Amino acid sequence: MSYIQAYFSEAEKILEIVANQELLIGEVAEQFAQTILQERLVHLFGSGHSRILVEEMWPRYGSFPGFNPMVELSLTFHNLVVGSNGQRQAMFLENVSGFAARIIRNFDISENDSALIISSSGCNIVPIEMAEEFQKRNVKVVAIVSKLHAEGSASKRADGMKLMDFADHVLDTGAPLGDAMIHIEGMDTPVAPGSSLGGIALINALKVQIASRLIAHGKIPKVLSSSAVVGEKKAAEIFEAAYDEHAHLMSKLYQQVGRHGLEDNL
Repeated sequence: MSYIQAYFSEAEKILEIVANQELLIGEVAEQFAQTILQERLVHLFGSGHSRILVEEMWPRYGSFPGFNPMVELSLTFHNLVVGSNGQRQAMFLENVSGFAARIIRNFDISENDSALIISSSGCNIVPIEMAEEFQKRNVKVVAIVSKLHAEGSASKRADGMKLMDFADHVLDTGAPLGDAMIHIEGMDTPVAPGSSLGGIALINALKVQIASRLIAHGKIPKVLSSSAVVGEKKAAEIFEAAYDEHAHLMSKLYQQVGRHGLEDNL
């Protein structure tokens, strides 16, 4: 078997692990659909490369409003690698306790909201505390992790708790311990991570089922669509309508900021 074939073989295993979570994916999708039907938002958070999955959910072609993508540039701005705004700083900030509370302080969170927190290891402090902060506000939390990697890794929290400890449901990307999947002769470390592949499959499986549940309840989602499919005029109309709906939903997150007490702990 060539190394390319080996990669695709491992990729097939990951997709099988994701597919075997169909019932749980459906349960999570129904929860998220109920949040959107109540004209509230599903909050999405991922630091580091987990940002990829946040943006896969919304906004992009084939996606629709109902989600609040919470992406902190200080935790995800990777392209400079070194120097100012470099990777060392991002990885350091990812484990600063209290940062999550300052992020959530910007929003008026409702019990009718939902949260999806993404972290391959489930062991970095900021994603863990994001889930913890949401649960303090009685928000149902779903985690996407790589279970084998999470179970084999040590939490950066002093109490040893991981993201899974603050999640009502846990979805598994199917990636192995260490994430990288392919061992090449002459190297003592593997290459080609699998968590993004499994995570994107989970996100889009959720997306299609959420859309199905919304339609079943009488709400037709405004799906961002290519002009190659629906024509330029229709595509432009959908984009404008979808972005307007997103703006109206987001506005609710600022109406009562600072008036509930819990968020006021400075």
